Amino acid sequence: MSSRASPGRAEHMGSLLRPAEFLDTLKKETDSKVREELENREIDIIVKDQLNLGFRIVNDGEYRRTLFWGSFFESLSGFEEAPLLESNHRTYLPKVTALLEYHIPTTLVCTSKIGHKGNSPHLQEFLYLKSIVPADRIGDIKITIPPPHWYHLRYKHGQAYRDGVYASEEEYFQDLAAAYRTELQILYDAGLRRVQLDDPDLSYFCSSDVIEAWDLDKTNKQSTSELLASYIQLYNDCLKDVKADMHIGIHVCRGNFTDSRYWSAGGYDAIASQLFRDLNVNTFYLEFDTARAGGFEPLKSLLLNKNVVLGVVSTKSPQLEDIDELKERVHRAAEFIAKGNNVSPEQALQRLGVSPQCGFASNSNENRLTKHNMLDKLNLVRELANSIWPGEA
Repeated sequence: MSSRASPGRAEHMGSLLRPAEFLDTLKKETDSKVREELENREIDIIVKDQLNLGFRIVNDGEYRRTLFWGSFFESLSGFEEAPLLESNHRTYLPKVTALLEYHIPTTLVCTSKIGHKGNSPHLQEFLYLKSIVPADRIGDIKITIPPPHWYHLRYKHGQAYRDGVYASEEEYFQDLAAAYRTELQILYDAGLRRVQLDDPDLSYFCSSDVIEAWDLDKTNKQSTSELLASYIQLYNDCLKDVKADMHIGIHVCRGNFTDSRYWSAGGYDAIASQLFRDLNVNTFYLEFDTARAGGFEPLKSLLLNKNVVLGVVSTKSPQLEDIDELKERVHRAAEFIAKGNNVSPEQALQRLGVSPQCGFASNSNENRLTKHNMLDKLNLVRELANSIWPGEA
């Protein structure tokens, strides 16, 4: 795992806690230049924290964002704000339920042809990081971006775009994929070599509750398995022009709200064969911190040209896990990869890394843990990696 097209042995998912005083100051400050300077100052600190802890892969903690998915869709042509209506949403999906319970009044909907305007909201994030890390570490900067279907799954079939905009879901996906290809090329040309797609929606396909509700919804034109296949194809279309030295990872997120709400429960068994074999990414970032994610058995479907970063350390509780138990779990995961590929556990172990199960701040106001708690958790991840792969970053 020494090439750039590989994860780190120890990673984190991207979002990191913002100091309360930083958030308070931002709320009061209206001058955009001053706000940017405040963000820069805090990013300087959090990057130094990551480097001091020995993390090879670093990012800006998503400090310029309010929510983990940022503002990419707002930067595209074709998407506009619209009222969040129960009538055209799949209200049984946990994220829609949450939006309704929190009385979120609006969402985005496609009202005209989707296109990339040439301005990337992720570019500013990367360029600042590029300016503050050592020159030989630029290739280790990671930027997280939202999944392409983020404003699709929530809508009932055919409702993600206005009447007359697209003749089919396939046409909608084609333009969306083209916009992602442009985004990735812009970032690559600027020097970025690591992208992580954060996708909570994929976890729905693991949930028996969601699948049961889906099957009862007569407006659906596809089974969940068929829709998953179309999303995998969408991803592959988004990624088809990615250069070999750009590492692409996908985090199958299960939710990490302040009130401990989560997206779904259920092991990866239902999606493992399709996802691990058909999705053209380098690395899967998978959550394995609680029983609701199931066991490691689905990793038998992982191909040996792909990697898994095991999210075995919780970001939901300040309590530190036992490092020996964590180490045992990582070796157990390697055994299933070995069985599925007819290799030794030692060979399978080379496809693995470790991380917290999710980000520490999916939204900017996350407050379950203190920064001290977070650094302790990150240090535990680093120590766990050192105990399994000594000398490897």
